[in-house]
Amino acid sequence: MNEKYSALRSNVSMLGHMLGTTIKDAHGEALLSKVETVRKLSKSARAGNKDDRAKLIEELQNLPDEQLLPVARAFSQFMNLTNIAEQYHTVSRHCEEHISNPNSIDTLFAKLASHDINQFDTIQAVRDLNIELVLTAHPTEIARRTMIHKLVQINKCLSKLELSELSAGERQKVESRLEQLIAQAWHSDVIRQQRPTPLDEAKWGFAVVENSLWQAVPEFLRQFDEKLTAHIGEGLPIDAAPVTFSSWMGGDRDGNPFVTSNVTREVLLLSRWKAADLYLNDIKELVSELSMVRCNEQVRDLAGDEHEPYRAILKDLRTKLTNTRDVLDAKIKGLDVPSFGIIDHIDQLWDPLYACYQSLHECDMGIIADGLLLDLLRRIKCFGVHLVRLDIRQESTRHSNVISELTRYLGLGDYDQWSEQDKIAFLVRELSSKRPLLPRDWAPSDDVQEVLDTCKAIAEQPREALGAYVISMARTASDVLAVHLLLQEAGCRFRMDVCPLFETLEDLNNAEDVIKQLMSIDWYRGYIQNYQMVMIGYSDSAKDAGVMAAGWAQYRAMEALVAVCEDTGVDLTLFHGRGGSIGRGGAPAHAALLSQPPRSLKGGLRVTEQGEMIRFKLGLPEVAVNSLSLYTSAILEANLLPPPAPKQEWRELMNVLSDVSCDAYRDVVRGNPEFVPYFRAATPEMELGKLPLGSRPAKRNPNGGVESLRAIPWIFAWSQNRLLLPAWLGAGEAIQFAIDQGNAAQLEEMCREWPFFSTRLGMLEMVFTKTNMGIAEYYDQRLTEPSLWPLGQQLREQLQLDIKAVLTVENSAHLMEQNPWGAESIRLRNIYVEPLNMLQAELLYRTRKQEAQSPLLEEALMVTIAGIATGMRNTG
Repeated sequence: MNEKYSALRSNVSMLGHMLGTTIKDAHGEALLSKVETVRKLSKSARAGNKDDRAKLIEELQNLPDEQLLPVARAFSQFMNLTNIAEQYHTVSRHCEEHISNPNSIDTLFAKLASHDINQFDTIQAVRDLNIELVLTAHPTEIARRTMIHKLVQINKCLSKLELSELSAGERQKVESRLEQLIAQAWHSDVIRQQRPTPLDEAKWGFAVVENSLWQAVPEFLRQFDEKLTAHIGEGLPIDAAPVTFSSWMGGDRDGNPFVTSNVTREVLLLSRWKAADLYLNDIKELVSELSMVRCNEQVRDLAGDEHEPYRAILKDLRTKLTNTRDVLDAKIKGLDVPSFGIIDHIDQLWDPLYACYQSLHECDMGIIADGLLLDLLRRIKCFGVHLVRLDIRQESTRHSNVISELTRYLGLGDYDQWSEQDKIAFLVRELSSKRPLLPRDWAPSDDVQEVLDTCKAIAEQPREALGAYVISMARTASDVLAVHLLLQEAGCRFRMDVCPLFETLEDLNNAEDVIKQLMSIDWYRGYIQNYQMVMIGYSDSAKDAGVMAAGWAQYRAMEALVAVCEDTGVDLTLFHGRGGSIGRGGAPAHAALLSQPPRSLKGGLRVTEQGEMIRFKLGLPEVAVNSLSLYTSAILEANLLPPPAPKQEWRELMNVLSDVSCDAYRDVVRGNPEFVPYFRAATPEMELGKLPLGSRPAKRNPNGGVESLRAIPWIFAWSQNRLLLPAWLGAGEAIQFAIDQGNAAQLEEMCREWPFFSTRLGMLEMVFTKTNMGIAEYYDQRLTEPSLWPLGQQLREQLQLDIKAVLTVENSAHLMEQNPWGAESIRLRNIYVEPLNMLQAELLYRTRKQEAQSPLLEEALMVTIAGIATGMRNTG
């Protein structure tokens, strides 16, 4: 075991030593000595030394104000460097045999062979593959773009140092570069000074595509193609696009007043500009490579009399892409737009390049065709001319407000007051009508006008630029029809996928009825052409009912929606609104997908990738290739070897667990009058609003309580004080209740045989491993009134009981027994996270006592928030 991690520990140690040198150079020996004292005391305290824990607390409480920021920054940077080393380790040759792609394509084919899955079914499943990853617009991503670039460079250095044939001089050169990068990171602002705009968020998303996915996608497809050829004798069709990308950045206006129709238009232009720029770089490279003269007739027709026909075709594309970039640049800047011919459709790129590809193969130059040219063709099918497709998301009442204001103006009454049947009748009548509904002289309110302008912005786009229109807090069939009507009135010439998002426990339970009702409407059935997308909300349902009840409600909703759509002959795509953290539906991708109901991935996978999880899973090309392989193998396995449908007695017990856990969760969160004051005092919830994270406000309603908090800060606040309450509260209590009722054997059977249940327990184990009762208690004692201490004590005692209950069902002696890599990863980071926790408690104590704000302490506090988030591997 230790040998597996020796290279990782060695890299962590080397990077830590280099950071120490930087700190000494910047702040002197005394500060470095202070940091080292804190680190050693933390390590000893982690090992159980109570005296050193007391010394650690004393050391931090006695730090003078001016040392708090550099000490906080030191541990925050330790955290970043540990994460880089760990991320690198997952793709280094030291660990290929134990963690890199444990469920890879090869493992999958071995499993398929052992189950006698025939080749025809496998080929069909590969052809049907449809993975759409949606980069979401709440970057709780704390790292700035400039930092991300440095992290990528550090990774490259680690990769070079792994080469055994490096000379001493070469090694010295790489190590000097590493020291430079670490010094650059130290002397740069870790925290953004301003909250990012939606445009900044979109640019961050494009940077991920440019720096990682642009390389990763063709590399993944090349590897996948080779494995398919080896295992089933048939490779990937050249025009296959099993993986595509969409984005919410610049399209998600739910609760974000900064995402306007103009912002959406600009993001769409920027996305096209970035695509043209990336293709232009590729074409320039191909111009220098494809100097061959032999070609087939089709290429000769395209190239005319040119001696080097491939170059002639590529140079023409180079000119068109340059023109495209210039035209888009002028539009973005509001300048006069040149009247060049530009590339605005995928075929303009694909057709000439595919002709070159076929010609090279026909002229016995296939080895050349299958190099950079093939990679470019793969990119064109994945990214199109728009790079990523933009989703639009808006809250359901914003649409009904538009129609309400309109019906009042037209003298038809107040739409909002009508019954659901009357609303549907009105909407279907107007959707079937040939005349416009919006009067010419109507002057709507600003909010209503903004919704109408968004629909106009959609109508101006080609269909390929857009993903889905997601309706958050969707509750009824009329919520879906209303959006179709508004798009029709805006002159939208294509059918947009309007996707209801079911978020709360009640909405998930009603999802089946809503979709059934829509399917019973003739106009709707004709219009959707037998295709429906439905989004399942993870974070709000967990915030509403706790993780156990929410997980079961999500499972049942998916099951019911699959059945409804199968009965009506409609193809269903389930869109999963998962966050990175467990409390928001996060789980290791492979386990999470195999724990879904049978047949729920038949329509492919559409899933959100959020904030810092984008960077951890997709931020480096090698890591992204691994992540795409994991998704691919999981979906193929789920469709070819579907998990068992749960037995009736499992369902009945899950219903009990769900009810008991929901009651236990709500009793604390809603029923205890001390809970909100405790939450506000014991976590940095009040201070989180100051951190310039995403562009959205932290609350939907600035005056409301816990229920008005967005799911992200709700989870984030509890992960900071290490209680992680929303990710476990209620679940273990329900399991213990079932054990007490004599159901222990059945729970163990469910754990062994039902992926849904075993994944739930695995997720709880990971959460439990990240909690720290000593730290949570320290926050209580330093920050809350003594009258609130009993509540904190009660919650920590409950946590201990819950851990015991889960280990009992799993027959495990300690947490994460089956996942030693995950346990080691958390252990490594804890040494650096805990001093940050204690520093944060101290900073909260000092800033809350001060009448006037201290910019120095405020910045130090922000650094601890960022550092803990990095160490916990989730902001929300």
